[in-house]
Amino acid sequence: MSVIGVHGISKNTPENILLGAGTIHKNLVWDSASRTWKGEIIGPTSGGNSIEIKGEIKDIELDGALVKVKGLAVMQGGTATMEVNFAEISTDTMKIGMIGEEGESDAAGYSMIQTKANIEEGDYVPNFAFVGKTANGAKDIIVIMENALCTSGLKIEGKNKDNSVIKLTMEAYAENEGTLDRIPVKIYYPDPTAAKNA
Repeated sequence: MSVIGVHGISKNTPENILLGAGTIHKNLVWDSASRTWKGEIIGPTSGGNSIEIKGEIKDIELDGALVKVKGLAVMQGGTATMEVNFAEISTDTMKIGMIGEEGESDAAGYSMIQTKANIEEGDYVPNFAFVGKTANGAKDIIVIMENALCTSGLKIEGKNKDNSVIKLTMEAYAENEGTLDRIPVKIYYPDPTAAKNA
């Protein structure tokens, strides 16, 4: 139980603390029939991952108001980004990072990846997701970015006595329909009342 001025720990604290680096997925969707999440883990990560969801806020400035005023802040879109450090160098992660495609290799025993001239539909990664566990392992916390595209480019860092990582910054893009006024990202957090009502 929380104690004023001492600590804020409660019996629910262990199930509300995100622990570990989580896993990174593509095509993660909820399957209503099996009541489970289905998707593909892209690969292991090293050095952690980070997520930033940031709304762009415009404060309307009016004469006489010397401070920011409630009701005069307007949301004007925003961004959702995920920084991921993939430990495995694979064709998949390299193609995502450089917005590339496989080309004709002139070297026996090697495949070849090259950059593309244009961004195509298949270059957006559907439902690019982070899945993390709480400290007690009781809950999955899931962040899904729609139509993620790598905006950082491909960066491979090789270090002496250390494994290389592929650093990618993925950004969510909205479908080109509808009102286009929300950041295309969703967070799924377990509903504590769902277990009681099941």
